[in-house]
Amino acid sequence: MEKLDRYDSQILAELQADARLTNAELAQRVGLSAAPCWRRVRALEEAGYIKGYHAEIDRHKIGLGVLAFVRVDAERVTGQSAREMENAIRQVPEIVSCHYISGTGTFELQVVARDLDTFSQFARQVLINLPHVKDLHTSFSLGEIKASASLPLGHLKP
Repeated sequence: MEKLDRYDSQILAELQADARLTNAELAQRVGLSAAPCWRRVRALEEAGYIKGYHAEIDRHKIGLGVLAFVRVDAERVTGQSAREMENAIRQVPEIVSCHYISGTGTFELQVVARDLDTFSQFARQVLINLPHVKDLHTSFSLGEIKASASLPLGHLKP
């Protein structure tokens, strides 16, 4: 699948808005019959455009009131030490996002916790003990203005 056409773009947009659509509903919304729509969805999945389907859970409703942004400074980054850090980070469920960053620091983490005390304990027991960590710099979210997993798709339209 080299290039996306308007149907593929519409399928991505509709599934991003509501991944629970049935194939029949999706086909109707994008203007295809059910079988070609299903084949396109499968092709988009196989080509890696669609990585998966998930439920968006309100972290506050499940008792995770703290969202922290943690910049991790590494001691010295080599290929091996970076892989060790990456593997350790992947194992920690409280770390919900991790990015290599430019500028000061090596990684930027998003970490969730029940409250500030829980985060503090987590930082002292888990984060600072990740392999090759030199220092942590933490900022806390004071309120969410926009949090969306949806990506802009306007540039895909032919």
